Amino acid sequence: MSTRADFIGYEYTDITINQDKESLFVDGYTNFGWDLDSISKSVTSLKIKFKRDRKIRNKVELTRLQRQFDACVDEMEQLERSKKTTARIVAYGIALVGTIGMACSVFAVTSGLITLSVIFAIPGVFGWLMPYFSYKKLYQKKAAEITILMDQKNEELYEVSKKANHLLSK
Repeated sequence: MSTRADFIGYEYTDITINQDKESLFVDGYTNFGWDLDSISKSVTSLKIKFKRDRKIRNKVELTRLQRQFDACVDEMEQLERSKKTTARIVAYGIALVGTIGMACSVFAVTSGLITLSVIFAIPGVFGWLMPYFSYKKLYQKKAAEITILMDQKNEELYEVSKKANHLLSK
């Protein structure tokens, strides 16, 4: 039988994340004193609920470190998205130039200017073929750059989690 002295007041938090980040958050949040309460799955995301003792020691510092952890994860997601952004913009630009060239070629042929039509068709065809190759090349280049930054962010996550875990064990 429990007594009033055994009472533990909990605080709760829940986060919604992509499914591929589940272990990162479950493992990470335990270092800030959170205990896994439940996980709800939807088609593309997870809702994870955590709880922890309201009277946890070093709560202010743990909360600060948790915010730093969350900010670091957000930066990692932005880095991941940025791999595609530049490559897409360049590929769309090249495709647009190709489309303009093909449109000019069509207008030239309908006006009876066959030579001009061929002149416009050549960059048009290249403008439709080159986006794939330019996208691949730029994506690979950016991914190589991002890999270094992602490794640094992973190291930062490790250090933040280590500090938080150390505070819990005091």
